[in-house]
Amino acid sequence: MTIAYDELIDFIISHGTPRDVIEFEASDTTRRRVWESIQREKESGLSPEETSELETFMHLEHIMRIGKARAVICSERNR
Repeated sequence: MTIAYDELIDFIISHGTPRDVIEFEASDTTRRRVWESIQREKESGLSPEETSELETFMHLEHIMRIGKARAVICSERNR
């Protein structure tokens, strides 16, 4: 993981409480769009713009998963 990712993750977990980070979920609209994109990718393929959008979401999802894991660790330390 790059330093830039680490800095962004640290920023995410330092603003708000660890519980806020752990409980964060993408909106229904975003989840629906991602799901539809994944289905279209499997069935008929995506345009370059749609592929880029899906890849961006996947990167953001990865960052949030790491942020949530760090928030859990932080929350356990503060018990």
